[in-house]
Amino acid sequence: MAEETRNNQNTVNDEAQLSEILQVRRDKLKALQDAGCDPFQITKFDVSHHAEEIKAQYDALENKEVTVAGRMMAKRIMGKASFAHVQDLSGKMQLYIARDSLGEEPYAGFKKMDIGDIIGVKGSVFKTKTGEISLHVTELTLLSKSLQPLPEKFHGLTNVDTRYRQRYVDLITNPESKDTFIKRSKIISTIRRFLDAQGFMEVETPMLVSNAGGAAARPFETHFNALDEDFKLRISLELYLKRLIVGGLERVYEIGRVFRNEGLDTRHNPEFTLMELYQAYTDYHGMMDLTENMFRYVAKEVLGTTTITYNGVEMDLGKPFARITMVDAVKQYSGVDFHEIHTLEEARAAADAHHVEYEDRHKKGDILNLFFETFVEDHLIQPTFVMDHPVEISPLTKRKPDDPEYVERFEFFMNGWEMANAYSELNDPIDQRERFAAQEEQFAAGDEEANHTDEDFLNALEIGMPPTGGIGYGIDRMCMLLTDSAAIRDVLLFPTMKTLD
Repeated sequence: MAEETRNNQNTVNDEAQLSEILQVRRDKLKALQDAGCDPFQITKFDVSHHAEEIKAQYDALENKEVTVAGRMMAKRIMGKASFAHVQDLSGKMQLYIARDSLGEEPYAGFKKMDIGDIIGVKGSVFKTKTGEISLHVTELTLLSKSLQPLPEKFHGLTNVDTRYRQRYVDLITNPESKDTFIKRSKIISTIRRFLDAQGFMEVETPMLVSNAGGAAARPFETHFNALDEDFKLRISLELYLKRLIVGGLERVYEIGRVFRNEGLDTRHNPEFTLMELYQAYTDYHGMMDLTENMFRYVAKEVLGTTTITYNGVEMDLGKPFARITMVDAVKQYSGVDFHEIHTLEEARAAADAHHVEYEDRHKKGDILNLFFETFVEDHLIQPTFVMDHPVEISPLTKRKPDDPEYVERFEFFMNGWEMANAYSELNDPIDQRERFAAQEEQFAAGDEEANHTDEDFLNALEIGMPPTGGIGYGIDRMCMLLTDSAAIRDVLLFPTMKTLD
């Protein structure tokens, strides 16, 4: 009871102290405004250099005048001369601020500034006696007043939930977080450069759709007031992009948000970034070659190496990626050979013997996939293409001509995660209609993630789609791997969070 009382008292004291700090900062702002120096009236500040740029070009900039701007992260008052640190996009720069150089009144104004204030400075580049590249400040302007203190006396925001909810503070106080999102931007721009060089065209397709198809997932639903119709948020990019292949665009891709009404965990967020591409006149082997080349290129461009480390485990993108069929992978890791299993009853018996749970609606191919998820996925650490999936779980994929129980599909795995999903696209409208019908039966049997018949897409296939290879990449998981981030929320600037009461 005594400890609880002390904790409550500490909370009250902390809140009172914070309230006092907030009031002091507002009082400082009012004093500036009363003196005709309202920082919020300043509309621009011309920046000539960033911090790291000055450090990299010191030999050329020594004793030269530059201007920088950013957030003041530290200051040390030492009588007639002081030091401070300003932080911009690139990093931090030390400032040497002397009363004689700045002027007595501006120096007095600087002394009243707070950590977190945004400032612009002009000064000459030099090195201190300790060898730190710094600016000898001759002009200093308060550009924006920070009315709240940075957390934990600017030593970094460590509460994970708060980091996600207040990403703006996380980016200020945690350099690692800022670096992750700079890398994410580079990853996406590098993907675009790679695909553009391969002759692909970037396009945009609808997010609000009447039929959310192209993946096994439950959609979010909404109502469009103007049309008085219910719509869904897209779960995939596939069916519209393939319409463009029908239209003759031949090579298309889209990087965009998709939405799946599913749970939250370290690898899933209900809205995430998907990249899908479709290429006419190729197949899933062409998609394997493209994937291998693209991942290697992106890692080299963004990280400078094709060997990446995630959670202490090295993965080599420089070597040829492994390729194995799903049946062979299941046989290797479970000992069960589905080439020797010919009926649903035999598949169920194997599942029972190996404690693999299944539902009544599951067919032989579904049970093969359950074996794969149970026994194989966690072993696929190095880059691996798992090929030739059962037709039951691949409603949009072309069958293998020599074995129609399986389709020309692969999933790309690294670190035990599915990183991409690719097909030789089904372009037979008659077969596609039968696959949709089978999916409708699955939905009626209780599978809420089953696809529904898309009549306009079938009409497009009847117009005629060439042989096509297609693939979808989870951009967020790719960013997780290349930035060594533990959770998908670490690579989403604003992840989905439960609203606080």
